[in-house]
Amino acid sequence: MKQEHVSAEAYVGTQQEDSFLQGVKDCLPTVFGYLSIGFAAGVIERTAGLSILEIVLMSLFLYAGSAQFIAAGMLVAGAPISAIILTIFFANLRYLLLSAALAPYFRHLPTWKNAIIGFQLTDETFGVAANHLANRTLANDRWMFGLNITAYVNWLIANVAGGIFGQWIAKPEDYGLDFALPAMFIGLLVLQILSRAKIRIDLLVTISAIAITVGASFLFSGGIDIIVATVLAATIGVIIEKWL
Repeated sequence: MKQEHVSAEAYVGTQQEDSFLQGVKDCLPTVFGYLSIGFAAGVIERTAGLSILEIVLMSLFLYAGSAQFIAAGMLVAGAPISAIILTIFFANLRYLLLSAALAPYFRHLPTWKNAIIGFQLTDETFGVAANHLANRTLANDRWMFGLNITAYVNWLIANVAGGIFGQWIAKPEDYGLDFALPAMFIGLLVLQILSRAKIRIDLLVTISAIAITVGASFLFSGGIDIIVATVLAATIGVIIEKWL
């Protein structure tokens, strides 16, 4: 009974503090990154021969930056559909980890809401949500929908814009568009580290993740090395935080 009472109070607190509009506002730091990298994705998709309608459908249903770049590149290379699907499957396995990490915050919601939140989750919205929910026990679904839907719509607009206007940009990397996604991740990581009182542990985990990724890249294909590094570095962080 005491645990239920605490959870109820925590949920009421999140309802009062957060809203759909607040979720929209919290997504704004990622908007410019999404516009640039989404525009670059649209350019590449158009170059691969996709129509504007196909770019729209890919952005709505695949909705994964790295996967869309992979799909466009493999289409240009003439890869079979089965190979493209299998490659995208492995590249997107990380979303199982991201969804599992946030799932406890939404345990009070019905299954259909959790399914929608999971579908709309991206690396960037996960970073914002993890930072926002660091000291909470439950999350407000309205805030999460505000965050996710803003990113979702922004990504769609950026892809379509890239498909329409990208024909005049032969090399997106000349404008730094290829660095937009890493820059956005760096910003989210810094914000999350500064919001905690365990900077040394966070830095150690970050260094471990980088080192493991480099080492795993010699043993595994693209995408798998990231998953291995994520699991091992997170395990190292949990062990250190528990025993120190």
